[in-house]
Amino acid sequence: VDVATELAQRLDAELTELPHDQIRLISSPAQRCRQTMAPVADALGMTADAVEVEPDLIEIDYGAWDGLTAEECLERDPELRRAWIADPYHTRCPDGESGEDVARRAFPVFHAIEGWLAGDRARCAIVVAHNHVNRLRICALLAWPMRDYRRRVAQDPAGYSLISYGAGLPGVRRINAPATFKAPAGD
Repeated sequence: VDVATELAQRLDAELTELPHDQIRLISSPAQRCRQTMAPVADALGMTADAVEVEPDLIEIDYGAWDGLTAEECLERDPELRRAWIADPYHTRCPDGESGEDVARRAFPVFHAIEGWLAGDRARCAIVVAHNHVNRLRICALLAWPMRDYRRRVAQDPAGYSLISYGAGLPGVRRINAPATFKAPAGD
């Protein structure tokens, strides 16, 4: 069983515990996100056509750093890389984006989804996006300093977070929960 299928199974199990009459599936246009969402849609009895693709949920544009390791970025642009490590929210990647740029384009998508969710407690949305996009949104919801989003919020591949909306405030149920369950060693 691949990780996307395990994620689908975990989300399906989570949803049995939550009231939901309406479900929206929203994905970044990146192929890996759409491939992750496909088994989720299938597990929920929905088709791939039901997935809403939101271009503004795409990952941060690393610009000239795209494809480089952290060490290669530091070697190429030592001062800029150190500034980005200290404050990735306000520091832009060379020829790319800052966390603030990502938030500026992605947060309106989240605001629309969150507004829809807040309209009825029996609504559910599953969003498949990216590392920086997800961590920025969670950091903002928790009212943490945005410059700390990379240090304060982890986002593992296929990790998921559950956030509920109602009474005007988000309720965080899970952050970066693993898609797979590993039994403790020795059992």
